[in-house]
Amino acid sequence: MKILDWYIIKKYLLTFSVMLLLFVPIGIMVDISENIDKMLASKAPTDEIVLYYVNFVIYFANLLFPIFLFLSVIWFTSKLANDTEIIAILSSGVSYLRFLRPFLVAASIVAIVAFVMGMYIVPNASKGFNEFRFEYIKKGRKKVRDNLEIYKQVTENDFIYLKSFSFDSKRGDNFTLEHFEDNVLEYKIQARSIKYNEDDSTYTLRGFKKRIVGAMNDSLVNQRKFDTIFPFEVDDLTPVTYMAETLNYQELDKFIAKEKQSGSPNVNKHLLVKYKRWSLPITAFILTIIAVAVSSMKRRGGMGFNLAFGIAIAFIYIFFDKIFGTMAEKSGFSPMLAVWVPNLVFGVLALYLLYNARR
Repeated sequence: MKILDWYIIKKYLLTFSVMLLLFVPIGIMVDISENIDKMLASKAPTDEIVLYYVNFVIYFANLLFPIFLFLSVIWFTSKLANDTEIIAILSSGVSYLRFLRPFLVAASIVAIVAFVMGMYIVPNASKGFNEFRFEYIKKGRKKVRDNLEIYKQVTENDFIYLKSFSFDSKRGDNFTLEHFEDNVLEYKIQARSIKYNEDDSTYTLRGFKKRIVGAMNDSLVNQRKFDTIFPFEVDDLTPVTYMAETLNYQELDKFIAKEKQSGSPNVNKHLLVKYKRWSLPITAFILTIIAVAVSSMKRRGGMGFNLAFGIAIAFIYIFFDKIFGTMAEKSGFSPMLAVWVPNLVFGVLALYLLYNARR
């Protein structure tokens, strides 16, 4: 069986690689046709465009990896079935589960590569991909960095409030900072506006007021303009919405902990990114089992029927993934359940189809 195992493993990996090589260039051409005018209008440098498409390939391949994997397994397994190779294998006394083993070995190789890339390589590609798009295609980061009604815990003892903040101008309105010691308010700073100075990393407050809480009475300080430093970075005020995608696993854990402490409303969105990195390798096994169970029998409709069924399953999977992901982002639904429920549902489907295929 070693020869047969290597034959199936090579077919699996080769078909998956060819599927990527076929569809990724199509994605690049579609993106170029849609955005080339914007790139030229914004005078994007050639070297940055080249780097953008390198990142695009990694980002795009990781995003559609489950679909590519699923369709490629259906494709080459259907071909084996149509050529009656599977019938010959099973007729020689090989059990169906033994026949499935090389598929799972190949899925393990793909899953390990996908896991390592998802944890450490794809985040860097995602950062370059998103930054280029918001710099040259979407005309700046305003849409992802401007916030209204910011209320955050920026340190263990400091809470801030801003009516609005613009990352482009580094300016915010109606700023308030409250400093606590042992859950007791020590002082409160208010300002009509706050401006971050990049030259020296200071903040300029206009309409500055500081109330120091005393044991018997309070003291009040008023100034028209006041320059100071704060124990937080300007990025803490308005982290980009795609920030979690750009961090490796260790950085992502720290970022989520910081966002939880600050009371950020985007915590569930960040947790979705974290859990999906763990679930993606498991998806490779589930989709492989479904694909083999569906396409290992010779059908009257041939490969076309199997591919049509596979595309339908892929769209249902995407539908489930998007629905539960939106529920986690917009409501109190658990991000972990949002990630794993589709895998559990399709895992049960995989076992059912495998049982029928064995029969």
